[in-house]
Amino acid sequence: MTATHAGPVLTARAVLLDMDGTLVNSDAVVERCWRRWADRHGLDFDEVIKVVHGRQGYASMAVLLPGRPMEENHAENREMLAAETADMEGVVPVPGAPAFMDALARLRLPHALVTSADVPLSTGRMAAAGLALPDVRVTAESVGASKPDPEGFLKGAAALGFEPADCVVFEDSEAGIRAGRAAGMRVVGVGPRAAALGPTVHVEDLTGVAVADAGDGRIRLTFG
Repeated sequence: MTATHAGPVLTARAVLLDMDGTLVNSDAVVERCWRRWADRHGLDFDEVIKVVHGRQGYASMAVLLPGRPMEENHAENREMLAAETADMEGVVPVPGAPAFMDALARLRLPHALVTSADVPLSTGRMAAAGLALPDVRVTAESVGASKPDPEGFLKGAAALGFEPADCVVFEDSEAGIRAGRAAGMRVVGVGPRAAALGPTVHVEDLTGVAVADAGDGRIRLTFG
């Protein structure tokens, strides 16, 4: 199935969910924090913002400041995470996310959060957006490599007890979509950033995504 010739349904045994840009619109905070960082380092913010979506901060910094010692990137990433966690102004759910998450929880369908945010940031943003945290969460502390490395999605699948091919990823960023593909999973691209990245299916937001129990241990995802 391709984005341009997509049928109306995907089936899976588990769903793996990115957070920022997929469930939660945190663009205002991300742009405020990274604009300050770009100004501090004399970088063009428009170029910086193209890199940062989907990656952990230290990995974005490594791309933007090649050759800088990684310990400096990790130190500044800790500062960045603290600044983002302290700033929840403008954090809102992506349209359709509340009903989508409610359906997954109500039907007790296997799903996990796989995010480049750490525990405090992911907990804060999900709460600010009024979304319940899934029981299974793979956060920055859980992995040794940032997206586009597939480690996070593979750990999410393993934690839920399913093979990668049985999972569908919901993602918005290039790094995240690449990670999902590298994990051997189908990818639903959410939002404008995902449209040109060749996901299995593309949706503008989550309002048109219906979730159902297919009755045979599978999740039915209908796109309309």
